[in-house]
Amino acid sequence: MSPRSLIRLPADAPLDDMLEAFRRDGGLIVEGMFDRATIDAMTAAADRRVPEFPPGSATQGMGAAGAAFVGANTVRFSSLPLLDDAYFDMLDNEIYAAIADAVLLPHCGSCWVNTGQIMDIGPGEAAQVLHRDADNWWEYVRSAWPDVVDITISAMIGLEEVTEELGATRVVPVSHTWESLDYRVEHESVPAELGPGDALVYSGYVFHGGGANLTADRWRKAMHLSFVAGWLNPEESCALDFPLGGLDHCSPRVQRLLGHHSYTPMEVSGCVTSRRSRTPPRRTSNPCC
Repeated sequence: MSPRSLIRLPADAPLDDMLEAFRRDGGLIVEGMFDRATIDAMTAAADRRVPEFPPGSATQGMGAAGAAFVGANTVRFSSLPLLDDAYFDMLDNEIYAAIADAVLLPHCGSCWVNTGQIMDIGPGEAAQVLHRDADNWWEYVRSAWPDVVDITISAMIGLEEVTEELGATRVVPVSHTWESLDYRVEHESVPAELGPGDALVYSGYVFHGGGANLTADRWRKAMHLSFVAGWLNPEESCALDFPLGGLDHCSPRVQRLLGHHSYTPMEVSGCVTSRRSRTPPRRTSNPCC
């Protein structure tokens, strides 16, 4: 079966057109979603940190299985807010915010960052196993499939030119609509080639994976940024990167996305999570207080 290619739209395309492609195919490529100055700042900051993380050292906390999933010649690391303030600008990006809010907010009061990661694929790296990001919350997915609601959305962002030869992320269009949770081998994946600032925006339910880097001496440089419904635990504990008040210079949206505002429950029901006092706790003489 011939694979369906992903739609490419310019950053100034109507939001409805982007959402139509997202919902139909499970993802789309938004060309120029992030401005070049922001991308250049993040790329330079990431390049300064890359030597601190040996290829293959990111195990996702899963030991040998995690190392195999990430790849032996792939560099991954998170805590991107600590790299450069350009990351905050990426969180405030109006295009990605509009898509993410339209996808997630019908099912939650607010969302937050699931994880932001530099994902550099080195020469000779094999293709990553195809997977669904929503499987991070497997208990929900397996119990509700196929009648699931959107709980997470991701973007793979080009920091430099990302070609199929370099290991562009491969996507199986429409796989978010399958009746079965299992991967069907008769469906082929397609590469999501990106320029600097382009973004593959995709559903947490679509099969995808890093492509093989077929070059001898070149790295694929890209960045992952995903959001998750506020009633779920994220992959990354972003709130721990900053002390209380450490994000006061950021917009309220960024503060909420990074866990420095409580979850906003939907109007129908819910509760407040991640409550935190604005003043340090006081020691008392009564150990029961």
